[in-house]
Amino acid sequence: MEPLNAGWLSLLPPVAAIVAALISREVISALLVGIFTGAVIYTSSTGGGVIIGSLDTVFSMMVSTLEFKILIFTSLLGAVVYLVSLSGGSKAYGEWAGRRMKTKRKSLLSACGLGCLVFIDDYFSCLFVGTVMKPLTDRCRVARAKLAWIVDSTAAPVCIIAPVSSWAAAVAASLKSTPLEDQSMAAFMAAIPWNFYAILTIALVVYLIWRGRDFGPMLTAEAEAEKTENLTQDEEQTESTGNGGLLEMIFPIALLLIFSFAALLYSGGFWSDGPTKYQFGAAIGASSSSSALCWAGFGTLAATILLYVPRRVLSFTKCMDGAVNGMKLMLPANIILVLAWTLSGICRDLLMSAQYVEGLVTSFGGDVMQLFPFICFAAACVLSFATGASWATFGILVPILVPIAYAVDPSMVFVVLGAVLAGSVFGDHSSPISDTSVLSAASSGCPVMEHAATQLPYALLTAFAAGAGYLTAGLTNGSLLLSWGTAAAVLSGGLWLTLNQRKAAVRPIATVDEV
Repeated sequence: MEPLNAGWLSLLPPVAAIVAALISREVISALLVGIFTGAVIYTSSTGGGVIIGSLDTVFSMMVSTLEFKILIFTSLLGAVVYLVSLSGGSKAYGEWAGRRMKTKRKSLLSACGLGCLVFIDDYFSCLFVGTVMKPLTDRCRVARAKLAWIVDSTAAPVCIIAPVSSWAAAVAASLKSTPLEDQSMAAFMAAIPWNFYAILTIALVVYLIWRGRDFGPMLTAEAEAEKTENLTQDEEQTESTGNGGLLEMIFPIALLLIFSFAALLYSGGFWSDGPTKYQFGAAIGASSSSSALCWAGFGTLAATILLYVPRRVLSFTKCMDGAVNGMKLMLPANIILVLAWTLSGICRDLLMSAQYVEGLVTSFGGDVMQLFPFICFAAACVLSFATGASWATFGILVPILVPIAYAVDPSMVFVVLGAVLAGSVFGDHSSPISDTSVLSAASSGCPVMEHAATQLPYALLTAFAAGAGYLTAGLTNGSLLLSWGTAAAVLSGGLWLTLNQRKAAVRPIATVDEV
């Protein structure tokens, strides 16, 4: 299928999907609306049949955009998580943590800390942290939407500022056709201080947890959770049939982290003859994250079964049945992932939405260099929110915008890189069709649309503060101190106004216990 320069129509499919999601509060049907809107635009413009042609376009794009290794990894991780729960490991951890973390504040801070520690991959972080922390936060009557927000806010925002992560590898790959190609990892490191959105998001999570405050739809969700006696009463629970303890919980998790890290190094040629041999940063940058995570997931599942069966925690039959059931639980999330990839592919590959955005940006980028960091951030925000794809966003914009910044003002190149990465994270973090939004909601036991609605006010406030920082960066020719001062001041002022207007309405329903 040949690409079609659809102009402003290229933005119609994601807009239709987002509007449908907000109206129906159901993500699968909304994604289908966006997908078929894009297919109809393409086939009607290229002379194909509106019905049969659109169907053929959809299924062809679905096949071409399928990230099968990611689906394998999520399925394997679902199997591991199910086995841990089946063995009694999750129950043992809940009992252990419950004796030490008896307040909302402690349970939420532990979830935040765990999310920050699991920085290798955002998919892994979303699935792991939510699943592990949900029993503990349920006992403390924390809203599932609040947990989903913390899980999501410590996934992509942490990975994008972690040098050892799949995101670092993806960013390095996007720099290959730019003047920074030979120093891709160094450029990634230099852009970290300029990633205002990611750092401010993490800071906001810690602040609101410590203060025990919320606003917007999240406040309502927390009030409802306080009134609920049993947050899990309407859910199908995984019955713990094993006699496992903390070892059955810690061992698989530790192995997954170790295997993921080792697999990333191996896929990047750390131990093989080549330019990346024994070069830590270079090997991580050259790694294949999807392959590495598949290897790590399979190795962890195999090792978990080998731990449980000989020790008679679970029988071999129960292990295999449990693995299959765990994979089944990931089916809804995998379906949404496939549909989100299809929508992104139709917009990006067929309707050339990226080129349209590129034209809008480059048309005035050179004339208003002082506004260029802000323009880059805004463009990345719009594109990533519309498509729900952060990697696709910076993969598209970095090769375009970084050379412009390098040619016009080399001193601003890292500012621009940080702005693009920050805007890309915003969409991944806040869009209801984002894969990490879906996974965060699924692992936390929260409906996707409820997660998106409760999280969006926090994300918009942080994005507004980050935008002010990038505006200051352009006007001050890249002053990091003044830019950060502006961003922090705007975020602080926004929080003060939000939390103090109609103070009685925003005060938490239940005061968080003191540590």
